[in-house]
Amino acid sequence: MSSAPHVVLGATGGAGRAVVRELVGRGLPVRAVSRSGGAFPDAVEVATADCTDAAAARRACEGAAVVYNCLNVPYSQWAEILPVLTENSIRAAAHADAPLVVTDNLYMYGPPDGPMTEETPREPAGPKGRLRAEMEDQLMTAHEIGRVRVAIGRASDFYGPHANSSTRELVFEAALDDKTAAWLGALDAPHTLTYLPDFATGLVTLGTHEAAFGEVWHLPSNEPITGRDFIERVYAEAGRAPSMRAYGSWMLTLAGLFDAQIWEAREVLYQFRDPFVMDTSKFEAAFGRDVTPYETAIRETLDWHRSQRS
Repeated sequence: MSSAPHVVLGATGGAGRAVVRELVGRGLPVRAVSRSGGAFPDAVEVATADCTDAAAARRACEGAAVVYNCLNVPYSQWAEILPVLTENSIRAAAHADAPLVVTDNLYMYGPPDGPMTEETPREPAGPKGRLRAEMEDQLMTAHEIGRVRVAIGRASDFYGPHANSSTRELVFEAALDDKTAAWLGALDAPHTLTYLPDFATGLVTLGTHEAAFGEVWHLPSNEPITGRDFIERVYAEAGRAPSMRAYGSWMLTLAGLFDAQIWEAREVLYQFRDPFVMDTSKFEAAFGRDVTPYETAIRETLDWHRSQRS
């Protein structure tokens, strides 16, 4: 086994922490990079770097075996900062002569007509989706011209320990507080959700297989579920009677007057109004399928939320 570290950029975020944990579980050397340092298992090398600084990102990736870009910022900063982080991760991985594995979402596809595959046309519905499509082009061009080997791993709406998504406050925290849960869009539209540890398993699988590079991959997730069913399962695990409401466009607009993140989320409300299903058969045919049952994933997520209150 090589002693060169697998470098995780954005290691204190939800995806970054899950990837660090997956790498440690596989017995691989890990360097966790973030602006704040953070607490990690003793086996993890911790490095502090602001990856908007190209030189700092390059130093953080020195000697890397693989670089995982798990960097993210609030919606309001996407247009300004995400392209910089993408370019700096390309430069840093190229300088280290290491492949680059990138965390991505599904915004670039726009409103789907059936399950989304990696071949679904890029028809984004707004500026966030257009930015994601531009970043894909930036990354795959870097691969095609030989700057750096790139693999992109995509997933839909994370939940789990450290996840920062709509289900965090609106479902899991609401269940523990015995309050009414909220769901964006329609309660009865099938939707793909991705459990963060499953995403990390898929992303590290990409980073450890040469055949993954030069491709976009939808990472294995559980079967699509409606908001109603998901909320009922969360509340049953929490020992509560379910109570729920749906947030449509008008409610999001009103709530967004007081919360910038909610205001920005209006662009992707289409993902919750109609079926929003991610096809993961390409990954499964190449590498197999390894996902956590909803029952276990929901229990582990609630346990994490409880631990944050103690």
